[in-house]
Amino acid sequence: MFRLRRLRALSAVVGLAAIAALVTGTGIAQAQDEATALKRVHNAMQIADPSNPDAFCTIGAVGTDDYGRKIAISAGHCGGGPNADREIHENNYPVYDRKDFAFGPIGYVRYFKSPEGSTIGHPTKDYMIIELVPEVTPSSQGPNLKQTGQLEVPGGKPSPNAMSPARADERLLGAGLFDNNELVVSGQLGVWYGRITNNSNGIYQSFAHHDAGDSGGPAIWHVPGTPYPAEANGFQAEGPWAGITKARVLHFPFYVYTSSANILADLRARDAADPADVYGAGFEVTTNT
Repeated sequence: MFRLRRLRALSAVVGLAAIAALVTGTGIAQAQDEATALKRVHNAMQIADPSNPDAFCTIGAVGTDDYGRKIAISAGHCGGGPNADREIHENNYPVYDRKDFAFGPIGYVRYFKSPEGSTIGHPTKDYMIIELVPEVTPSSQGPNLKQTGQLEVPGGKPSPNAMSPARADERLLGAGLFDNNELVVSGQLGVWYGRITNNSNGIYQSFAHHDAGDSGGPAIWHVPGTPYPAEANGFQAEGPWAGITKARVLHFPFYVYTSSANILADLRARDAADPADVYGAGFEVTTNT
């Protein structure tokens, strides 16, 4: 049975519409429909099942795919059951906003990669694809982070999941002595940033903190010269989507992230093998705010 589970440790428009409905006789239902359509789904939104709200994961990025579907991305190890590693066309695995169960499902799980025995997910393909329902609006603005597209690293090392030639958004950030790439992340602990100290096949280690339940949450690349999140700017930051929260490990620094390059490369490779049937293929971060 599918479930969302915790990241393993070690690791006023509506009011006016309602009044207008009463005056014109169009009915309150129309006003409610308009209100529903305004619901935003964004990075750092916690997702869970109403039957077990304390077992939750987090959305890392939202946008659209090449086939016009609204898509959200989270961590693969948040899934469980026999349907790993296949496109799930049935609406059997609903996903809910943990802070708004009353809305109903915001989407349905369409794909998740099997952890293959690991408590912290598949080494390079630890991601989940959620198809959002038509009634929600994808947003690039989360509580702390605004995503300005997806990260491109021209000349970077290709993701191990990439076909040849790899696209710029399928290439990895450097973590060498003379590299100063930093991630900015958002979760239960607020917003943190830190340098990437290690890149192992597109799995980044960083000093940017996260907590249990932040699995799948957002990481952006700190664009050099742009402001860091601080009290003066309301702890806000913006930059291209660079990955999702994966786990905490025993090796310092303890915080690891799956690169966006690994996810995008695997989506393209799977779509090449089975065109038009891969949810999330050609994913692009939304420009809605």
